[in-house]
Amino acid sequence: MDQRAELSEFLRSRRARLKPGDVGLPDFGRHRRVPGLRREELAQLAGVSVAYYTRLEQGNGQNVSTEVLDAIARALRLTEAEQQHLTHLAKPTTTKKKRAAMARQQRVRPELQHLIDSMESVPAYLLGRRLDLLAWNRMAAALIGDFVELPPEERNFARHVFLDPTARERYLEWEDKAAEVVGVLRLCAGCYPDDPLLTALVGELSVKSDEFRTLWAAHTVRQKGHGSKRLHHPVVGELTLSYETLKMPDEHDLSLVTYYAEPGSASADSLRLLASWAAAPETGSRPTPVTPPTGAA
Repeated sequence: MDQRAELSEFLRSRRARLKPGDVGLPDFGRHRRVPGLRREELAQLAGVSVAYYTRLEQGNGQNVSTEVLDAIARALRLTEAEQQHLTHLAKPTTTKKKRAAMARQQRVRPELQHLIDSMESVPAYLLGRRLDLLAWNRMAAALIGDFVELPPEERNFARHVFLDPTARERYLEWEDKAAEVVGVLRLCAGCYPDDPLLTALVGELSVKSDEFRTLWAAHTVRQKGHGSKRLHHPVVGELTLSYETLKMPDEHDLSLVTYYAEPGSASADSLRLLASWAAAPETGSRPTPVTPPTGAA
C-alpha cells in the first residue's frame, strides 16, 4: 500500500469530519468552501505552521516528531486507535521483526487450543493478522459457522462478513459488524503496509463487495475490543451476547474473542440450548482446524 497516500487521505478524512464549532472556532456557514476544518485552522489548533501541516497532509511525514503528531491527534480529536494508526502511517518502521512476522506462519500453541476447546459453554475463536481465523471451539462453530469446511486460505473473518451470505442473516446489525471489521482491518494495514497477503485481501474484498469498498474509503480505524452483538441462529433464534477481546501477551497479533450471555437472561437459556445442540451425537464432532500453510495464515 502507498504509505504517503494513506497518510494524506487519512488526515484529510479526519479533518473533514470536524466542524469549526466542534473545536470552538467561528463557523461562517455557507461562505466556507471546504467541508470540515481548513488546513490553517487545524494548524492553528495543533500549534504548527500551515506549511508544516500541509507537507504532512501531502504525505511527507518522515521527519515529523512524536510531539507534533500528538498535537495534531489532539486537534483532530483522534481516538486511541486513530492516533496509533496516524503514528504507523507518519513514522513507518519496517523492522526485521515486522518482516519476520509477515513471513512467519502463524501457529496456535497446543496449550492455547486446549484452552479454547475447554470453554465448553463459551463460543471462542482466535484471530491472527488480517483477521485470519486460526482456531475456534465447538460453540463458536455452532454459533457462527464451522470454518473447517473452508480451505485454510479462506478462513478469514472479513471474508466471512462480506462474502458469506449467511453472515448477513446471522448478525442482526450487520452494518455495524461490517464497519467494525473494516476498521480493525484498516488498523492492521497501517501496521503492516508491506504485507502482500493483506493487500491482496483488501483488493479481493474491494472488487467483490460494494459495501466493503465504501467503508474502506472512509478510512475509519477501530480496535477490536468489547461490546455486545445481536445474532439470529437458525436453531435457537435471537440472542444478545456480550463479547470480550483478549490480546495474547507473547504475540500481540493474536486476539482471543469470547462471547457470553447475561446470567439469567433469555439469551443465556438460548446459549445453553445451543450448547446441548452442538454436543448432540448427530451433529458430529468438530475436526481439529488444519494449520494454514505458509503464507496463508
